[in-house]
Amino acid sequence: MPMLGKAAVAMWWNIAPSQRAEFEDWHSHEHFPERMGIPGFLRGSRWASVDGGEGFFVMYELDCYETLTSEGYVQRLNNPTPWSTKMMPQHRDMVRSQCIRVHSSGGGIGQYALTLRFSPAHGREAEVSVYLAEVAESFAKSPGGGAFHVLRTETPQVSATKEQQIRGGKDTVADWIVIAIGYDLETLQTLQHEAFSAPMMEQRGFHPGALSDTYQLAYALTANDLGRTAQ
Repeated sequence: MPMLGKAAVAMWWNIAPSQRAEFEDWHSHEHFPERMGIPGFLRGSRWASVDGGEGFFVMYELDCYETLTSEGYVQRLNNPTPWSTKMMPQHRDMVRSQCIRVHSSGGGIGQYALTLRFSPAHGREAEVSVYLAEVAESFAKSPGGGAFHVLRTETPQVSATKEQQIRGGKDTVADWIVIAIGYDLETLQTLQHEAFSAPMMEQRGFHPGALSDTYQLAYALTANDLGRTAQ
């Protein structure tokens, strides 16, 4: 099964060790259920840096791009709970990308994820897309692999929300994003250092300066886990 839905919110941030336990409690028991209760939200997953550092990656899979500007979502963004109001300022170095799905191969959720944030070089988007489709097909079928998703940020025209203001202003965004998911960390590290090495990426049409990180699954929740069928 490919990525659920046709759109996503992909986010990266850091949490200080002193705040981590409360963050994970809040995010798992209040924030995820709240988000999955919004029509159009299909699945949320939280991933922690494999090196034990402060980094987190979170993805919400959405039924369609219009969910990003839906009344249900915008209402929640502008009416954070008291606990959310307390925790939002702890999200340091926030990168929040509202995306459309460009490509998806394989499916499911494995133990590990590799994320790649990048931009194609000028005039080479088609070349990059072809390369990513080739890598996706190979990785999804390889031992240790599972799913390979490509997203492109398309930020909707929405005013800054209360949650953004609490976090300190406008969030940074990624341009294009790869999310490779598998059950073997070494397989993902090989992908990172071979298919997505700096020389290979430059050769294949990527702009220099891509950022890649590996994460381990911490928690996931679907709309159906709440006893509600997503609309």
